[in-house]
Amino acid sequence: MQPIDVTPPPGEPVEEPEATSPRRRRTRMIVLGSLLTVGLVGVGFAGSAAWRVVQQKDATLDTPAEVAGLRRDSTAEALETSDYLRTAIGARIELDESIGTVYNDPANANRSVLLFGGTTLIWTPERDLDTLFELLSDDTGAVNNLHEVDAGDLGGVMKCGESVAPEGNTTVCGWADHGSVVLALLPGRTQDEGGALLREIRGTIQTRD
Repeated sequence: MQPIDVTPPPGEPVEEPEATSPRRRRTRMIVLGSLLTVGLVGVGFAGSAAWRVVQQKDATLDTPAEVAGLRRDSTAEALETSDYLRTAIGARIELDESIGTVYNDPANANRSVLLFGGTTLIWTPERDLDTLFELLSDDTGAVNNLHEVDAGDLGGVMKCGESVAPEGNTTVCGWADHGSVVLALLPGRTQDEGGALLREIRGTIQTRD
């Protein structure tokens, strides 16, 4: 077989490969730079989220005899109410440790605070907090005007709303982070007052290893 001659005829120009234009190179650099930036942001976000989990996961909750000017109620009725709510929580959220207690206001018997929740590794704090609010809605009536409030120095998410019931409306607030979730019924207080009181209570009863 004779070899095939691919040499162009004499006088016909030889086509050279098209050089990459400056505009095309610039566009390519912009795209690569954008992808790199997105990648770095993603890595930074994941690292920040992981650090929050590590920082918050090992939480402990205590129920001292006194907190924020309130005194723990040790009557049989208070203990029965606390045990009921702890059982209800366990049916919705699997906790390693749970708390349930009633704190009385020495200045006003109608302003007792009912506190319940517990500790465990929580991957989605806001979702688990919403689960507790749903539990409260099932037991006492709908929680209206639920909104996020300042969680304080311990971080996580805190929300307040109003539990609507025939016998009267009650402020309800709760917090959740990657190590704990707690809800409080705060009768006789506005939502702003309830949020401030719960932040004060939290600062006393919650610690981290």
